[in-house]
Amino acid sequence: MYLKLGSRTVDLDRPVVMGVLNVTPDSFSDGGDFTDPATALRHALAMAEAGAAIIDIGGESTRPGAKPVPGSEEIARVIPLIESLRRECDVAVSVDTSNPAVMRAAAGAGAEIINDVYALRREGALQAAAGLDTAICLMHMLGTPATMQDAPAYRTLPGDVINFLDERINACTAAGISRERLIVDPGFGFGKTDQHNLQILMRLEEFSALNLPLLVGLSRKRTLGNLTGRAAKERVAAGVAAAVLAVERGAHIVRTHDVAATVDALAIVSAARQADAER
Repeated sequence: MYLKLGSRTVDLDRPVVMGVLNVTPDSFSDGGDFTDPATALRHALAMAEAGAAIIDIGGESTRPGAKPVPGSEEIARVIPLIESLRRECDVAVSVDTSNPAVMRAAAGAGAEIINDVYALRREGALQAAAGLDTAICLMHMLGTPATMQDAPAYRTLPGDVINFLDERINACTAAGISRERLIVDPGFGFGKTDQHNLQILMRLEEFSALNLPLLVGLSRKRTLGNLTGRAAKERVAAGVAAAVLAVERGAHIVRTHDVAATVDALAIVSAARQADAER
């Protein structure tokens, strides 16, 4: 399995880590921590040094109850950081956005991945993405960030999520976006109860039917807090455990706030797999 990023490819035979960098005042676990550009850049470089293969930069919170941010403000938050990071480091850069104008601006600044929680369903997003040379992560979400936790319900899991992603893949290919540019994400915490999240995690191998790179983002999520009783920034061990379970069930990319601990854990997983293959 590999991911095409413009003129280069990322080998996904070993799981890779995507570091989270929210330059927002209101994200659920790190809102306000990285609104200063210099602080944000230092943190991005530190995550790359710790082993992150991708840095995912977000300028609009998608936490439960979050309200939209004007595109001009989102651009002002993320573009200078993308440009600075590309000058300083060769790490792959992702932009966490669903706004077509931000997608275009970010790609122009050097972003190589569009990470869209709406899976290109917002007006103009599919057309914008089709005109770019970036990879695209399609995530499942019920409703919007403002409404997604209002009594979410499913007929079957993970079947409903897989069917949604398959529909979005077909929409992308019909718009001229090649499959080699696509990533899928089941959207842990986005319109899902704790039980939903756990059911999807334990049956994650079923997403292999989509035959695309699988990204998971469980880092610091509310479910981990409900299960452990810990505050967001105290959920490192829980997030690492969830990441290992996900990779063991087929995840290729792990999106996390806690890069160093996750990189170490996945190094053990990879080493154990290699030893088993060589028996």
